[in-house]
Amino acid sequence: MKKINSFSLYITSALLSFNVSIAAETDLLIIESYHAEYPWDASYVNGISKNFEGSEYKVHRFQMDTKRIPKSDYQKKADEAWQFYQSIKPKLVFLGDDNALKFLADKFATTDTPVVYLGINSNPRRMKLSKNITGVLERPLFKKSVVEIKKIMPKAKQILVLFDSGNTSMHAVEEAFKGKTSLKISGLKVELKQIGKKDLWESTIHSAKNDGFDAIIIGLYHTLIDNDNKSVNAETLIKWTSQNTPVPLFAFWSFTVGTDKAIGGMVLEGYSQGEKAAGIAKRILKGDNPTDIRPVIGEKGKFLFSKALLDKWKLTLPPDIADKTEYID
Repeated sequence: MKKINSFSLYITSALLSFNVSIAAETDLLIIESYHAEYPWDASYVNGISKNFEGSEYKVHRFQMDTKRIPKSDYQKKADEAWQFYQSIKPKLVFLGDDNALKFLADKFATTDTPVVYLGINSNPRRMKLSKNITGVLERPLFKKSVVEIKKIMPKAKQILVLFDSGNTSMHAVEEAFKGKTSLKISGLKVELKQIGKKDLWESTIHSAKNDGFDAIIIGLYHTLIDNDNKSVNAETLIKWTSQNTPVPLFAFWSFTVGTDKAIGGMVLEGYSQGEKAAGIAKRILKGDNPTDIRPVIGEKGKFLFSKALLDKWKLTLPPDIADKTEYID
């Protein structure tokens, strides 16, 4: 009987090992810097998932939630993500956005697992990434967006660009503005402000017109905290901003555009980032070496507007913009 039990145990162990091996060969993991409800995440995850529909691969997700937790907890969340990775040992890992790359790149450098990043506003070259890591850069079209808004509001003289003070915002601003807080673009004076507190955000919006601004472009607004140091709900904040702004409100990202959000602009969307990252992943899964795949920059942006808000602010899109525009309503 003991021999039979030992043999059965051997077979069971062998089958379990075989199943784990198969799982590792067909599992993909997305480690997201943010959370599943965040529109950017939902969009790029959809871009990845759509590209693997009908294939043998199963896509798993882990959210670090760094838009809503204190910065002091980022490393703890990264450690949890690493533990999840170790528990499933996927064939390939996607790292979504700057925090996931920042906190996990060194760990993945110790493995042979190929890693594809996306939504990266920082400069990966400064991180000296391992040869098993490549991906898609995110470069919001700040200056191009301002030029297009000048066409919509030809009499405008000064625009406020407003961001929160989170890591992603800091990286995006650093890459685009090179440490400057004020510059001239297409004859417009552009002033940049990064705000971490809800009260200061609200007072900045309320006083925008009196401060001489003709329009506001909203960047990221997801890491603000209130007077109790609690995270401010991003959807509530953008709706409040839309309702209370004394000047037209434009956007850099598609998730900010809506009838109760921003009017629109030349925006980036997450889906194309996910799509490009999936394309790189497919090359690697077919045998290409990540070392031979140079990082790429995501889409060049698209025009997205709300008809209702254009009407509210009595704005008319010039023909060269209107002909290329998608409307959200």
